[in-house]
Amino acid sequence: MLKAAIFDMDGVIVNSEPLHHQAYHAMFDEVGIAVPTSLYDSLTGKSTINLCKQLKSHFDLALPAEEMVTIKRQHYDVIFESDKDFDLIKGVRNLIQNYYDNGLTLVLASSSSMPSIERVFQRFDLNQYFKGKISGADLVASKPHPEIFIKAAQMAGFSAQECLVIEDATSGIEAAKAAGIFCVAFDSEHTKSQDYSKADRLINDFESIQFEAIRKDFEA
Repeated sequence: MLKAAIFDMDGVIVNSEPLHHQAYHAMFDEVGIAVPTSLYDSLTGKSTINLCKQLKSHFDLALPAEEMVTIKRQHYDVIFESDKDFDLIKGVRNLIQNYYDNGLTLVLASSSSMPSIERVFQRFDLNQYFKGKISGADLVASKPHPEIFIKAAQMAGFSAQECLVIEDATSGIEAAKAAGIFCVAFDSEHTKSQDYSKADRLINDFESIQFEAIRKDFEA
């Protein structure tokens, strides 16, 4: 039986990728590296520190990865606060409300830093629906490692078989499946170059996974 829903944030709750893209590329310019699109896309879904560690190794940079993270986050803060059109992805608030009203326990499991998560949750008043939030930046391993979703299920208080994950990135889908959790892949107009082949269900709108529809996948 379905008892809990675990949400990714970037690309599922908010379309923050354009903001992150601007912030990352401002950081790339500042530290003097040219990151090809193919490399950038392959890093989607990773925590900022792990992404920066990979870039540091790839470009053989002397600059500490932690300093790269600080530069990126400084740019992101400015971009986030100045973008007045930034909003929730269409239909996701209704889905969150629908799950909450039907008694599901909700947990947020994002590769974003906790300050970034809190900024989004406060802006859109989402804390009222969620039991807890986990930041991949606080964990040892990054998606596609399953650690974040294993901990999210534990935070929810249910077994992996009683949870579902909603993800939009290849690394997140792989992490969910490695944790033994049913995974819904959200293929939105904002998501690019991701592999959804390992997901249990592929959607392009949230209406199709309202509680009455999705719970049938857990009744067999």
